[in-house]
Amino acid sequence: MRTRIVLILLAVLTIVLFAGGLFLGSVDIPAGEVIDALRGKSDESISSIIVLETRLPAVATSALAGMALALAGLLMQTAFSNPLAGPSIMGISSGASLGVALVLLAFPSVLGAWGRVATIGSAFLGAMAVMLVLAAFSSLVRSSTLLLIVGILTGYLTSAAITLLNFFASSESVHSYVLWGLGSFSSVSLGDLPWLTALCLSLGAMAIFFAKPLDALLLGERYAANSGVEVGRIRTLLLVLSGALTAVVTAWCGPIGFIGLAVPHIARLLIGSNAHRRLIPATALCGAATGLLCQILSTVPANAYGVLPVNAITPLIGVPVIVYVLLRRKKLSFT
Repeated sequence: MRTRIVLILLAVLTIVLFAGGLFLGSVDIPAGEVIDALRGKSDESISSIIVLETRLPAVATSALAGMALALAGLLMQTAFSNPLAGPSIMGISSGASLGVALVLLAFPSVLGAWGRVATIGSAFLGAMAVMLVLAAFSSLVRSSTLLLIVGILTGYLTSAAITLLNFFASSESVHSYVLWGLGSFSSVSLGDLPWLTALCLSLGAMAIFFAKPLDALLLGERYAANSGVEVGRIRTLLLVLSGALTAVVTAWCGPIGFIGLAVPHIARLLIGSNAHRRLIPATALCGAATGLLCQILSTVPANAYGVLPVNAITPLIGVPVIVYVLLRRKKLSFT
């Protein structure tokens, strides 16, 4: 009963925040004009252009990205039996950043020919490259702790490579890369939105099929193996799925921090259970609501410098949650 109530409340909250993102923004648009734009009654007005081509893609992107990153964090935390595992910790976000750095800093001429496609493609390929490295180590290393260390070290190596690229790049290229690294849900166009939606929803839906092996992993790798779970294979598949979710979001939105790390813990606290058949939908809805909240908070106080970076908002939500988890770890035990 508690899980059902929480899921309903999270769904309602997500819908309210989605609507709020359409009605609230850096430009004051009357509610009537927003409704007319959504109903297609003012196709050529400035208000309609802002609502349909700016706010709608940004709001939808924030919900999809929040859901995807939250699910990726949940899968990693259970797979590695570590409450501090997440997309950024495992180096996948750093891999995407390295891919973009190679384009923006080392080969800026590519942007002239391919533009946005080059940025998205390089981010996706960089994240997938790190994911493949981790997947290869996953088949060789049995200890989840060692694999977590490999992910952290991989992140350090990619960060070192990015630092070198920044050092030798021009100031204009460095500026472009820094702007991308701040993270934004507003960079997805209306034409890109169907692709992002299809990828996030299809990959997110796959998570529910891992509910039983994830529950078995909660009781330890030995118990899972005795229950018939192929621990190495499942861990590799979980890594691939969580890496793909992270890669898709990072490719379009840049590296978004803390959502994948903090939201799964919020979902656990709300439903009071580690059962993944309940936890997965709760995490997805909670992630979508968190992404929407971050989008609203970054857009409403916009000034002459533009919309606030998303990564300036996510720590305000994520850091208190992580501190709480560290202080009350026994209540969020993974065993």
